[in-house]
Amino acid sequence: MGIGPRLELRQTQNLVMTPQLRQAIKLLQFSNIEVAAFIEEELERNPLLERDDTPDVPPERPAPDQRVDGIATPERELPAADGQLDSGLLPAENNAPLDTDHAEQFDGAPYEGGPGADRVGAGSGGGFDDLDATAQLVAPARTLRDHLGEQLRLGLHEPAERLIGAHLIALLDGAGRVLVDDATLARALGADPILVASVRARMMRFDPVGLFATDLRGCLAAQLAERNRLDPAMAILLDNLELLGRRELKRLQLLCEVDAEDLGDMIAEIRALDPKPGAGFDAAPTPPIVPDVLMRAAPGGDWLLELNPDTMPRLLVSEAFHARVLLRAPKEDRAFLSERLASANWLVRSLHQRAQTILKVAGEVMRRQDGFLREGIGHMRPLILRDIAEAVEMHESTVSRVTANKYIATPRGLFELKYFFTTAIAATAGGESHSAEAVRHRIRGMVAQETAQSILSDDAIVAALRLEGVDIARRTVAKYRDALRIPSSVQRKREKSISA
Repeated sequence: MGIGPRLELRQTQNLVMTPQLRQAIKLLQFSNIEVAAFIEEELERNPLLERDDTPDVPPERPAPDQRVDGIATPERELPAADGQLDSGLLPAENNAPLDTDHAEQFDGAPYEGGPGADRVGAGSGGGFDDLDATAQLVAPARTLRDHLGEQLRLGLHEPAERLIGAHLIALLDGAGRVLVDDATLARALGADPILVASVRARMMRFDPVGLFATDLRGCLAAQLAERNRLDPAMAILLDNLELLGRRELKRLQLLCEVDAEDLGDMIAEIRALDPKPGAGFDAAPTPPIVPDVLMRAAPGGDWLLELNPDTMPRLLVSEAFHARVLLRAPKEDRAFLSERLASANWLVRSLHQRAQTILKVAGEVMRRQDGFLREGIGHMRPLILRDIAEAVEMHESTVSRVTANKYIATPRGLFELKYFFTTAIAATAGGESHSAEAVRHRIRGMVAQETAQSILSDDAIVAALRLEGVDIARRTVAKYRDALRIPSSVQRKREKSISA
């Protein structure tokens, strides 16, 4: 065997993550809020992209003969140039993969059928610009510190007291507590500890009552004192909140020297108090969840799915602007414009394929969970990502990205697509397996029907479920019960005996 240089030809295959492919994958797993923010950034960055504010035209509904397996499907794929996605349900296959090179996919010619011969559209309509002008004129809500500062000026008049009060307000945490004790606060301010304690005691009666306490007991005691209900028995109960947490009610009866009925009334009073009076004052209203997919019943008993037109603004690519500027631009600007045009076209196509993929996966998921839609959670079927991936001919990772942070509005409520994926629990007779979510729902129903004389242990729940055909272990029932925040049978028996 000779030693020397030689030439060899080898063929290998490897997957290259191009920037365009990374962008498409990122868009696929984004929620609708994140996609809207990403599009806003692209509109500022790319001069060839603009928003289409033309009014939406109601799409044509599919005919009854276009419905397959209970889910309506479109007869053909609409072109991306419409600026509209098919509102009839499951989209047709997209023939072009997202990792195709620009030079092979786009030749500079605009799509046909767009709103104007020089534009390319994508998206599903935008509803974020039509804000009521009067909503911007509403005065900002007062914060908790503003509310307390006004009470401080009206309730305390001495400068030293106001200084201590202002310091207490500054030390408030999110729950309305001031964890610093009076002695430490007095040393920090150079004040008398008795004065600090007096100011704190008066400020704990400010609205909302119970603020500025160092612990939960002090917070609840202030609220009970405001209601004139802080008697010796209630004070003992507050001193033994850990026993109440463990539901050792018999021991609490002995300590408080009350019977079961009085102890039940005392516990009901404590439950009516606010353990965190400062938590909800400054809390911003929770933004409503906007579903990505809308679902409704069709007249013939089928289900119709469509993309929510308010989840994403519609984009247009200005081909005319590109052609007009390109004629007069120098060479370096032409390269920039070409790159921007390719990026804009790619974004339009990525958004269109993202919408198609969401519809396709959501439609297959709801096909599998038809029993849930018609009968309720007790008829939910076990489902894993592999089942959907094989049905729609996609990779499991793609299905996982599609179902993450995507919501669907069904006749039974608003759910995340991930909600419909549950593990399977075998049947006792070897029949069809049961969904774990349906089993959890059944456990919750059993516990809700308990009485003081018939408390179900975990073993009793296992026996009842096996009579219904569910082959489940006791440790699984205990795990599901803990996940549902259901106390043990011993604790439930104590609670039922008190309430009875």
